[in-house]
Amino acid sequence: MARSRRATAPPSGSPPAGVGLTPTPSLASATLPRVWQGLGYRPLPEATAARALFDFAAVPWPTPDMIAFTWGAFTGTDRLVGALAAESDERSMMFHGPVIVTEDEPLEVAAQLVAAALDHTAALGAETVFTRPLGLDRVWVRFGFIPVPESTLPRRLAGRPGAGLYAWRGGTALWTLREPARS
Repeated sequence: MARSRRATAPPSGSPPAGVGLTPTPSLASATLPRVWQGLGYRPLPEATAARALFDFAAVPWPTPDMIAFTWGAFTGTDRLVGALAAESDERSMMFHGPVIVTEDEPLEVAAQLVAAALDHTAALGAETVFTRPLGLDRVWVRFGFIPVPESTLPRRLAGRPGAGLYAWRGGTALWTLREPARS
């Protein structure tokens, strides 16, 4: 009987080409308009353009002076049918929404807004993104968000209305609740 040989461990050092973290997109490329299934996705020049959707869906509007950006989903006639707003506090963000008012694949519209907002967030250099699930657990989990305790929120993002809290760190599920050492 022949003996099987155990595979040798790969040499230590840098990972092979094509393996590892994806490069951070530039802000210019992260904020380019996108199209998916006939809807256009783009940053909103004025955050308040999304306010009516949030009010209609009874979703709390973020603190105006902390809004970092908003993304919108538009029909071919430029009707706003979805929006997501992001608040910023140093290296953390808090997503509000997405709020969707279309019957055609609303979860996919929400997912496209989340994908665009995550690219935008990464380009801005944020390390952690928080959100309230709003019944969109499937969307958040799909992008690597995990449930976290309220105590993980930075002080300036704490106290927002809603139940439950999810967070994302660069698309990885490797988490520590310990704060990094500050120099």
